[in-house]
Amino acid sequence: MSSYPDDRFYSNSHEWIRVDGETATIGITDHAQKELGDVVFVELPDVGEIFDEGQEFGTIESVKAVSELFLPIAGEIVEVNKGLVDEPNAVNEDPHGDGWLVRVKVTSDGALDSLMNAAAYEKFVEEEAKA
Repeated sequence: MSSYPDDRFYSNSHEWIRVDGETATIGITDHAQKELGDVVFVELPDVGEIFDEGQEFGTIESVKAVSELFLPIAGEIVEVNKGLVDEPNAVNEDPHGDGWLVRVKVTSDGALDSLMNAAAYEKFVEEEAKA
């Protein structure tokens, strides 16, 4: 049983993406939040900003480090999770649910081609741990 939901795709920079029609919700994986430790601050872009695939769209700060967030697909930010301003630890408590980061308008049909499914991502995490 995978600890990563099957209804989304995963990037090698440890973000997840769930597409619903023309909108995609993006967050960090459970693995990423465990590696970060307690999240204390999240910096997210403004609605309306447009990013290329793989472009940095924000940062996430934990008690251990500050890490960049990378958009796994190109798109326009249509919503940010404003709840993370007051409750950044939602990323730790529910990284695949209430701890989502942004929603983007999907602008490319082949946007998900370079991403992994849950099983492939789980294997990627295992391989990365061995390296």
